[in-house]
Amino acid sequence: MTSSNTSWVCLLLLCFASMGDAEYMKYKDPKQPINTRISDLIGRMTLAEKIGQMTQIERQVASPDVMKKYFIGSILSGGGSVPAPQASPSIWVNMVNEFQKGSLSTRLGIPMIYGIDAVHGNNNVYNATLFPHNIGLGATRDPDLVKRIGEATALEVRATGIQYTFAPCIAVCRDPRWGRCYESYSEDHTVVQQMTDIILGLQGEIPVNHTKGVPYVAGKDKVAACAKHFVGDGGTHNGINENNTIVDQHGLLSIHMPPYYDSIIKGVATIMVSYSSLNGVKMHANHDLVTGYLKSKLHFRGFVISDWLGIDRITSPPGANYTYSVQAGINAGIDMVMVPYNYTDYIDDLTSLVHKGIVNMSRIDDAVRRILRVKFTMGLFENPLADLSFADQLGKKEHRELAREAVRKSLVLLKNGNSPNQQFLPLPKKARRILVAGSHASNLGYQCGGWSIQWMGGSGDITTGTTILDAINSTVADSTPVVYSENPDDSFMKHNDFSFAIVVVGEAPYSETVGDSTDLTILDPGPDTIRTVCSAVKCAVVIVSGRPVVIEPYVPLMEALVAAWLPGTEGQGVADVLFGDYGFTGKLPRTWFKSVDQLPMNVGDPHYDPLYPYGFGLTINSSLPGFSGVDSLGDAKQRVIYVLLCCLLSLVLINDLVVGVLQYPPAVL
Repeated sequence: MTSSNTSWVCLLLLCFASMGDAEYMKYKDPKQPINTRISDLIGRMTLAEKIGQMTQIERQVASPDVMKKYFIGSILSGGGSVPAPQASPSIWVNMVNEFQKGSLSTRLGIPMIYGIDAVHGNNNVYNATLFPHNIGLGATRDPDLVKRIGEATALEVRATGIQYTFAPCIAVCRDPRWGRCYESYSEDHTVVQQMTDIILGLQGEIPVNHTKGVPYVAGKDKVAACAKHFVGDGGTHNGINENNTIVDQHGLLSIHMPPYYDSIIKGVATIMVSYSSLNGVKMHANHDLVTGYLKSKLHFRGFVISDWLGIDRITSPPGANYTYSVQAGINAGIDMVMVPYNYTDYIDDLTSLVHKGIVNMSRIDDAVRRILRVKFTMGLFENPLADLSFADQLGKKEHRELAREAVRKSLVLLKNGNSPNQQFLPLPKKARRILVAGSHASNLGYQCGGWSIQWMGGSGDITTGTTILDAINSTVADSTPVVYSENPDDSFMKHNDFSFAIVVVGEAPYSETVGDSTDLTILDPGPDTIRTVCSAVKCAVVIVSGRPVVIEPYVPLMEALVAAWLPGTEGQGVADVLFGDYGFTGKLPRTWFKSVDQLPMNVGDPHYDPLYPYGFGLTINSSLPGFSGVDSLGDAKQRVIYVLLCCLLSLVLINDLVVGVLQYPPAVL
């Protein structure tokens, strides 16, 4: 070979070698450390690609072309935003994948992350299991139960191809007049802290020696979680949604901040900023708390996301100076903005602010680094596309049984008879005739509350589930007739002979500001139904509500009172406990007031004078396990078993007495 040919061969080899180097991208190599992958990818990104990652848009304005053109980092489904009514998992998965293919077709192929408000199950989605809302879960005092609910919710979210949920809400609600109080586990931060175990269910158990503050999502059967709303959203003045929280540093750090410590320790991937203000400063513009405290002091290394149109509301009226809002929000430390519609305005304004030096490039890089850390951690680069392998998890029987268990454990017994020796519950399964009344007895939508299929919830058969009336019918003996009348009048009561009545009343569904209430009354004609029915026949009243409501005037009329909160789709859990198959174990997660004039009133306050105090919850003195009390031993078989057991116990006692007498003669005694 001539020297000339040798030179050409060497040159070609060098070219191939350099091409090989160009093709190897560290960020695409799962064997590389995550920080190495992040740095490699950021080093390749243009400003447009970085700002795209910081943008979250609503699915209604998304398309594969939009994802590709603007390098969009995330999509969400707002409340009730679905690809089709009663959409199946395959419809959801196909939609998410179409958007994802747009993202993967970009120059760098950075996958997008899809978010949804799965706040009590995958509640936007038809046929999903809807668990009790957080206030009910707080009544269980059962972190393991909540963790299992997180695991089930993650599977049902993955069934639709979605990888990210805006949950849990870890607000500490200090005033039940707040329209989001049912999204809070308790007025007591220690209960809220315990319930952050739901993060371990959603994201997976963090490994031993995991670095505090670093997000952790275990794999394809888990989802990224979002602790919200940072910080103080449950303490707004007079319970007004998005209002000002007036609190000193001690109050902030001892009441509202502790659940964030626990969430960060448990590896939460994202944190959402609150609409509310803190001592007059909008949280979406609060640099000291978002960057100074959350990121710098607590070492949170996941990404911070705005709420829906959150930066718009930095100004009053909202959107009055959008460019300033973008500047204030991003510089405060928000990493991803839930735009959700006018994304070109946001992208243009942020691009201009960077070019002018008003937003530093280091702030942009910090935001993108955090977003990429979550995406790399959860394996999105390796598994960007969803499939139907989890489709059978949606509304799964085991998940519905878990929800039923949660309902049972969430029920709080507030009254049971007029003395400990005159218990009214549990109810007999065998009876001459039972009346079920009330607006909430046969209304699945009311039972589920807000954030159920639609943002505001709905009425009637909004999804698949079991109403409380259905549950009662399936629980009582076949020979026991159950009569349902939503709002019976005096004549109806006079002309019917009922053994007892179950009255199920409460609040109509609501979300956020629509739920703000100064009177906290139950839905009409609930009070009249209680008066009419309970004046005519012995009754148990079940309250379906997102918070304590005015009930004191009616308590003397009823034999039993049960707080059922917002139980979700599995109403069978209510009947399970009413009829004694399981005992009452729930404890009030918040104080039940006598009058709204007492509000705000929380445990530990001076002049604490509640109708039922925080932590209150009666139990039933059941004589034998599995029995519904002596009054409910209706069939002959149970009576025989009961008598035989009593005889056996008597024989044992007599035997012990005889042995004792023989062992100790009369002289000794």
